[in-house]
Amino acid sequence: MSRRAANNRIRGPQSALTDFLASNNISAAQISADYDRRRREAQEQAERDAAVNGTIAEEEEHQAQQDDREETALQKKKRKRAEEKAVANIKESKGQKKQKKGKKPDPDGEDSSIEFGMYTKSKPLPGQQDNCEICEKRFTVTPYSGTGPEGGLLCGRCSKEQKAERDKEEKVKKQAVPRAKRRQAQSNILDGIVSQGPPSLQDLCIKTIADHVHDIDEFGDLPQRLLKPLSEKFSKRRVITSRTLDLFLRQEQETLVITDCGKLEVDDYIKIFSFVPTIHTLDLQNAGQFKDEVLDYIMERHVPIRHLKLYAANLVSNDKWIEFFSKCGHRLQSLQLSWLDYSMDNNAFMHLVRGCPNLKRLKMKKCWQLGDLALGSIQELENLEHLSLQLKDSTSASNLIDMIAAIGGNLRTLSLEDFHNADNSVLEAIHNHCSRLQKLRFTENDFCTNDGYTSLFTEWSNPSLSFVDLSSNRSVDYDNPDGTEDAVGLGTTGFEALMNHSGPGLQNLVIPSCRHIDREGLANVFDGRKQYPLLRKMDVSFVKKMDTQIIAGVFRSCSDIKHIIAFGCFSVSDVMVPKDVCLIGVPNAQDSIEQEGTYDFDMIRAGLGAM
Repeated sequence: MSRRAANNRIRGPQSALTDFLASNNISAAQISADYDRRRREAQEQAERDAAVNGTIAEEEEHQAQQDDREETALQKKKRKRAEEKAVANIKESKGQKKQKKGKKPDPDGEDSSIEFGMYTKSKPLPGQQDNCEICEKRFTVTPYSGTGPEGGLLCGRCSKEQKAERDKEEKVKKQAVPRAKRRQAQSNILDGIVSQGPPSLQDLCIKTIADHVHDIDEFGDLPQRLLKPLSEKFSKRRVITSRTLDLFLRQEQETLVITDCGKLEVDDYIKIFSFVPTIHTLDLQNAGQFKDEVLDYIMERHVPIRHLKLYAANLVSNDKWIEFFSKCGHRLQSLQLSWLDYSMDNNAFMHLVRGCPNLKRLKMKKCWQLGDLALGSIQELENLEHLSLQLKDSTSASNLIDMIAAIGGNLRTLSLEDFHNADNSVLEAIHNHCSRLQKLRFTENDFCTNDGYTSLFTEWSNPSLSFVDLSSNRSVDYDNPDGTEDAVGLGTTGFEALMNHSGPGLQNLVIPSCRHIDREGLANVFDGRKQYPLLRKMDVSFVKKMDTQIIAGVFRSCSDIKHIIAFGCFSVSDVMVPKDVCLIGVPNAQDSIEQEGTYDFDMIRAGLGAM
């Protein structure tokens, strides 16, 4: 090129960057070539790494095994200290993360962590050598190498141990149940509410209604069968008031059940009969303000009550009870009164017997002023089919025997609680005169012996009982806690006689504190060959000989069992509970009071076959 042509070239202004590159002999073409070369090298390195990844993992496992063999006692001790330090650092780092969430920004708007990260050393790449952060051993870095609590890499052994520790913590965290939900679940269990899996749609609707009770004006056409569970839910939350009571009142209804009337006044009880003048069945619990005025209103309006159940109606006087029985007693078919410590004495009860000849169900529990006179007059109620008594005053065994002899042949339910003077002759009277019983409760007695119970259930003409409660029949002597030589209460032979008689039809068995039933008797009854197909609920609390193998035998012998209560059975532990079965009260401080089954019954049956 001529000098003239070079001088005639048009030149424009140059940028500062162009001048800088030209003055330092930096070529753009060279930069592009270096960039392409680095890309090719990185791609080739990635292909080589992918080819050797599998072999590196195997070599790492082999190296870890070899390290295990070559590890000296001093190295092992040092590694243990390093592992403990690592666990402590992990916990500390978690605490720092929690604090970091609430940390205020730097006033200058700068992030010190970014500034610090600019000066940290980069991690070795796979295939390179590095020292383990915990045990400080030299190892080959792989893509699977874990990261230590301070950001360094870990060898194969420490990576596995750290991963196992984290998995354990995550598992515990997943299994944790909120305290409020756990408490509510245990409360439901102890109330007898056992549910497996999610709640039903009906339960969810009832809960929603209870949550918004103050926003509801009426229940509309809600079926009568749902009013009782709603009342129970409202009562548990103590929200039954004068306003919410109106939700349960309908002119056409015949049944009303309110399980907590603690916030109701006299006018509220009168309102019930003014709104529902045709009510036939009334069940009011905690009716502390149910007074004489309420009975006056019932008698004046001729309310046709046939079934009356009152709990703690203490403010009704004896004279008013006498008047009520004289005017309205002929309509009563069922009368259940509990916790009357002020009224209902022997005189009032005599008027009850004379004024209520059509009674079929009578329940008098915790009535403090009733005694032998009342007990002797019950035999005049010839139509009685269901009788439940728990009297405060002491009674004689002879009066109890006369009553059973007079009305026992027609009874279907017999419940006798706290009759401390009853002896084996009372059990003999039940054996001789009761032939239609379906439910038997005989509790809190320390006179009847095992021989009496054995005679009761041996060759008894009564059909199989569906409900049996023989709880707390034992000798209470603090000087002799194991009881007398002659077993007081239900013993081994009595229990075997009971199950031989009523086992095929038994649905509910309650035998807490029957201390004289030995393990051999329990194993003989629940051996897996004898079957009790209808037994659904069983309470064996404080039966000392009950153990894990006996509970397993219960699962095999009772195919329909749903609910087992075993408080105080200290030999029961590590039970495989079948699905849809709830085991309550097994003493394990680390677990909840209640254990729901998660195992298939067929699997348990197969596993227990070798026992």
